[in-house]
Amino acid sequence: MSAPSERPTLAPSLYAYAKGLRDSDPDGPPPQGGHPVPDSARPRRRRPGLRHQEACAAVTDTLLPFLGALEAPAAGDLARAAAEADAALAATGVVREPTVYSAAAAIEPPGAPAARALARSFARHLVRTGTTLPGVSAGLGLLSRLAEPEDVPYLRVLGLLDGLVHPVDTALGPLDPEAAALVWLIHRPQGEELRALVDTLAAGDRAAVPDRLLALPTERRGVGPEAARRVAEAVGLAALLRSEPDHLGLLARAVWLLTRMTSSRDYRAEILRYGEAVDLYEAVAAHAHRLPREVEHRARLLTLAQDLRGGASHLLPWPSGRREILHRSLLDTAARPGETPADRAERQRADWIGRTARQLRAAPQDPPRFRIEVAVADPGDPDVVETRFLVDGRPLVPEAFGRGPGESPERLLDSGALRAVPEPREVRLAEAYCTEGCCGALYVTVRREDEHVVWSDWRRPGGPARQPDLPAYRFDAAAYDAEVARAEHDHDWTWPARRTSRLITAGLRDRPDLLTRWGLRQGWISTDFRERDTTVVTFDGPPLGTPDRNEEQGGTRQFLWYLPDDGRPPEEQAAAVLRRLAAEDPRTYPELAG
Repeated sequence: MSAPSERPTLAPSLYAYAKGLRDSDPDGPPPQGGHPVPDSARPRRRRPGLRHQEACAAVTDTLLPFLGALEAPAAGDLARAAAEADAALAATGVVREPTVYSAAAAIEPPGAPAARALARSFARHLVRTGTTLPGVSAGLGLLSRLAEPEDVPYLRVLGLLDGLVHPVDTALGPLDPEAAALVWLIHRPQGEELRALVDTLAAGDRAAVPDRLLALPTERRGVGPEAARRVAEAVGLAALLRSEPDHLGLLARAVWLLTRMTSSRDYRAEILRYGEAVDLYEAVAAHAHRLPREVEHRARLLTLAQDLRGGASHLLPWPSGRREILHRSLLDTAARPGETPADRAERQRADWIGRTARQLRAAPQDPPRFRIEVAVADPGDPDVVETRFLVDGRPLVPEAFGRGPGESPERLLDSGALRAVPEPREVRLAEAYCTEGCCGALYVTVRREDEHVVWSDWRRPGGPARQPDLPAYRFDAAAYDAEVARAEHDHDWTWPARRTSRLITAGLRDRPDLLTRWGLRQGWISTDFRERDTTVVTFDGPPLGTPDRNEEQGGTRQFLWYLPDDGRPPEEQAAAVLRRLAAEDPRTYPELAG
């Protein structure tokens, strides 16, 4: 006998189909990835090459006549209208559920209460009786601004189907974030531990949730920023932590999930999408002093303090003065001295804690109108080193862009890119986590106007089509110049290997012939992402012994020269590198990879 999901369905709707599958095994866990949608629900007619805007227009043009008819005195049979709309949407050839959903969600609901109620009923008929993915997705889109708590059980059932996860998740989120998060987690690839948590939540076994949370792997790749948010939502983390204030393991796990949500290595600032972020910060800060003084706990608490200072967490809806209080509390707790760790990686984190805590304490609590700061992430959770900007006390990049971190200080400060000169110049302040070509970047034009420096003519290529305009900022030129100079000469954030890399870059900037004499072109120079005590010098050029081969002939490759910190001062290490480049072709170095 075949499994229920493999048999042809006789159910009159996708909802009835999904409910039948659930009821056939009410105590069993939902399958990872959800139940397959029957073939009959997917329209056979397709329109290849249909652009997104054209597809949205096709959905909108199909739905509007039905919605317009509802506002007439003789609205007709809603069930019949929904069935006709279901068939008409399937005939459009638009088969991507997120496209159908977004087009329907963009339709403005009627303003009059009676017409609004009719539109809600029409949407519910599509959701509960629709037989095709386009029809049900459109109903979910219409319901996204009309839904009420009574719709939650229907949405949760539909969320068991693999073809409806995005529409259901988006429609369910405002009504029941925990249920929406569980739907999302069901449909995502998971490790054994996370899958156990999902099954526990689906079974309603709340007593087992803390143990399942503690079993989750804390490696960076184990739970990404969005998955961390979904886990926090699914378990009701803020309330759970308040209900068990003496559970230090649960407190540590809450700190970890919160820090994962602040990571810039994702397409969005997940901490700003977490509705209970302020509550969880409050719960964590109230008990953080009870955590053991281990490097791991202190590093994560300091990460939270750093994000409250100039990251996305700064932008949460804080009551007046509350963010500053929590920032100071977390900073003081993280900076408490602990035992000197014997492990090299833990010593790196301890050094970072001391350096970053001093930075945060030295920073003005009431920053000037324009402030530049460099944020270095916890070495235990490798991330970028980014340049942050506070304008009128608010972090610019998360508020104006939000798709990735600020550029590195090497690109913005060491190069002098932020200096205001008479000739206007465009500067890239931030790039999307995935690269500019994928999800965009943030550019501004910097120019000097008499006694002012102006940031204007903002560009965000590659981002969403609809983005709010950004204002032109005018800064006092003397204050601006002083702040840029201060930031350029501030090396308190660096560590020895990073300082070595900056000195090598500066030396090659003054003497580019050290590489060009060998027919080579300088690449990026920084510290290794995983081995932060190793400087990496990269350059491009033809392989050794093929000086006449050019790039068009496939003769260029990238070379990487790894330079572990040998304990000498960075100035000595950088000078030795430059001397060696002057004397020997670097392609002959035994420690080179290429």
